[in-house]
Parts: sequence; C-alpha cells; structure tokens
Amino acid sequence: MLEKVLPDKFHKILNEKVNMKAVNEIRLRVDKPVVVNVSGKNYFLGENGVTSSITNSLYASKIIVEDVIFRASECSIYSVNEQIKRGFIVTDEAVRIGIGGNLIEENGHIKTMNNFCSCNIRVPHVVKNCSLSAYAYIVHDDIVENTLVVSPPACGKTTFLRDFAFQLSQRNLSYNVLLLDERGELDCGVNSNFTDKIAFATKKVGFENGIRSLSPDIIITDEIGQEEDIEAIMYASSCGVKVLASVHSDSIETLSKKQIFSQVIKDKVFKRFVVLSKRNGPGTFEGIYNENFSRIYR
Repeated sequence: MLEKVLPDKFHKILNEKVNMKAVNEIRLRVDKPVVVNVSGKNYFLGENGVTSSITNSLYASKIIVEDVIFRASECSIYSVNEQIKRGFIVTDEAVRIGIGGNLIEENGHIKTMNNFCSCNIRVPHVVKNCSLSAYAYIVHDDIVENTLVVSPPACGKTTFLRDFAFQLSQRNLSYNVLLLDERGELDCGVNSNFTDKIAFATKKVGFENGIRSLSPDIIITDEIGQEEDIEAIMYASSCGVKVLASVHSDSIETLSKKQIFSQVIKDKVFKRFVVLSKRNGPGTFEGIYNENFSRIYR
C-alpha cells in the first residue's frame, strides 16, 4: 500500500520490522526525524524499526518529502491541485497524505501550495466488527438512528464508519447507503451490495446531488466541521434521509458547547452519539449517549 509513495529504505524497514497493522500515521518533516504513530503512541523510525531514541532515528530530507508528494500525485502535481489546495492528497488506495508548506492565495482564494516542508501519511485500516458494540444501539427494529461519532483526531472515527457500512450490508438490510467520501478515504475496504459513493465533493454538494440523484436511505460521511455541513445534515433530515457522521471533539461536553452544533442539538437531530478515544489505543469506546446526552452504554 505504501510502497508507491515511501522511499524504498523506509518502506523496507516498516514492512519487515514494524507491525503495520498497528501503524496509524507516518510523519516526515524536512530535516527532522521520521515519526511513526503505533497504536496511538509516537516513536521515531530507526534502522531496526521504531525506537524511542532520537539518536537512532532516520531523518527526512526536503527531497524525500517532495518525492513522497510527487509520487502520491502519480507524477502530476497539477492533476491533484484541487486536493492540494485543501491540504492533502489521497492515493488510489485511500491513503490520505496531509501536506505542510506555503499556501498561495489570490483575492482571498487558495490557488495552490508550494515549498512543501512536511507530510503526514495516514494509514487506513479495515478493522472488521469494530462497530459491533455500538451497532445494536444505532440499529433496532430495522430503524437506523441519526448518529454522530465523536472523538479527537486519529481515534478511529473513519474506521468505525467504514465498518458500520460493512455491517449494514452483512446483515442484509436493504438500505441504499451513500458514502459521501469528501477526502477519498472512507470507502477503503467497504464491500457492500447496497452502497453508492460520491467522492471529493463538499458536504453541501454531495448531500444535495446524492439525495436528488441516488435516493439514499442513509448517508455516511466523515468530519463535520463547518456551518454548511450542518445545513446539509438538516436538509437530509428534512428529506427523511438518515445520517451517520463524525466530528472532532474530545468529549460530549465539549461538543455541546460548540456553537455550530447548537441547533442540531436543540432540535435533537442526532439520536445517538458514539464517543471514541485512544485511551487504550485508537477506537476505545468511552460511551454511547442518546439525544438527551444520557449515557446508554458504558
């Protein structure tokens, strides 16, 4: 999966000396040690695998960082410029690479990014059955409740949503499910007979076009964070379409104080809130709450 973008030396060490099933991120910064996140903890990459010692770590040069981004673009930076303007590139294997560098703006609009100085390779995982503990609280009597998955970054939100889409299909529930895959990484490993996909569209465009053209019963999407995302969810709800989404927040209490969520919380649009953390590794269940923020699991 990563051999297409990583330098051969780094890939060989990771592939032979690191448990890649536990790797969440690989960070390369110009003239800095390579950092590998394993099971929620950061280590340096050394000749013999991951290490806590910076003296034994391997470093990324500017050439290496630029080459990773160039290879991820399939040797055409211009062809992925729309993604780069949003700060990332997604490979055809659903590997998302966040990019650091200089943003070029013109008249208030981002035109591109250059002088790349870092990249964060997010390693997608398919963890079968990771959503099962929550499944019965979200789906009952063949009804799917509007659900928001809540957690800080890199705590398993996308992995949870992927598996939930898979579980719907496995249980032969004849829902038409639309994956609104804004960053091109949600669809990794989802094998469903009832799933359609719209990728690299904003929530607003994806919800409106998807409901109009694909008639979904359920929309699954990742990382709600803007006012127009909330408006898209309200629109879907008014159309009778169920929504499963995720949001960055460290707790249900913090979420309740976010201004952009005040209306959906007041209207009780979401009936379930699944809270994850990486306290015991990414995907740790901290609780499931109902629309009144009462804990109904754990």
